[in-house]
Amino acid sequence: MIRRCRQEYPVRLMCRCLNVSSSGYYAWQDRQPSSRSLDNDRFLERIRSIHEDSQGVIGAPRMHEDLSAEGETASRNRIARLMAANGIYGWPRRKGRRWSGRSNLRPHHVRNHLQRDFTALEPQTKWVTDITEIATLEGKLFLCVVIDLFSKLVIGWSMHHRQDRHMVIRAVEMALWQRQGIGPVILHSDRGCQFTSDDYQRFLEKNALICSMSAVGHCGDNAACEGFFGMLKRERVHRTIYRTLNMARSDLFDYIERFHNPPMRRRLARQDQKFLAFLQPSVKTG
Repeated sequence: MIRRCRQEYPVRLMCRCLNVSSSGYYAWQDRQPSSRSLDNDRFLERIRSIHEDSQGVIGAPRMHEDLSAEGETASRNRIARLMAANGIYGWPRRKGRRWSGRSNLRPHHVRNHLQRDFTALEPQTKWVTDITEIATLEGKLFLCVVIDLFSKLVIGWSMHHRQDRHMVIRAVEMALWQRQGIGPVILHSDRGCQFTSDDYQRFLEKNALICSMSAVGHCGDNAACEGFFGMLKRERVHRTIYRTLNMARSDLFDYIERFHNPPMRRRLARQDQKFLAFLQPSVKTG
């Protein structure tokens, strides 16, 4: 305040009124920025860049993840303080109404294999799938995705104006095309009629996929898929008015293949590099 008002009032008068020493003010004015201040300026510049690239949807938690992936050591609270102090915010989450309909009967041979354990130590061992609806001015568009719990990649997806078993099967087929190896894979879903249909169940058996289904009225049993849909709608869908179905299809494709999957692939590649670097000393010793 003294620096801002020094053209209107004498510095000594302002220092005396504010009960600070004039020598302390001049020492503060000539002091060089601290290393922490310089780091904050550097963080803030990178935060603005990442926030702009994400079209203003990334909040402090994901901003911290992106900066940590780049090798920065700033804490999540520090990133949150810098963003709040400079008016940088993510896109807020909407509150939805709780669904109170009835679930379909789970086939007698199917059970919940995941039991809310959404961790996977190896790729292509645990997949989750679900359907969500996107509103457009031409009507509803339905999106079905298949997510690998190890990499968090959307490895299969399908869109259609009707949510039927054929749309679900196409999404699983896309995931199977990218599958490597013949090991068992658990494919978890809710009890929607598309997943309990005979065609879907026969398709899973034909391709050696282990069917897993949620309990009745427990959306947390498929929280991994619900979380992805929440991010998709918060970061893209709720910020856009889709005039046509094709416009929605194009934007959803852009989000999955150009916004969500590439960072997941880069993060997976960095994990592989760290693991190889960890193994290298032991290989030399051997």
